[in-house]
Amino acid sequence: MPKMKTKRGAAKRFKLTGSGKLKRNKAFSSHILTKKSTKRKRGLRKSDLVDSANFKQIKKILPYL
Repeated sequence: MPKMKTKRGAAKRFKLTGSGKLKRNKAFSSHILTKKSTKRKRGLRKSDLVDSANFKQIKKILPYL
């Protein structure tokens, strides 16, 4: 059986935490920022954890993470 391939786009977007959860960056922070409040933009800078509903799918495309 050949080795499984990692989806490289996903590998660049997700990191594994020490407790085994997946860390991700928030979306909607790259352009059209004038209409977004300062508080909202500041919150978008912080990373977040992957939701439990999506966790299994992401682990599947990242077999060696």
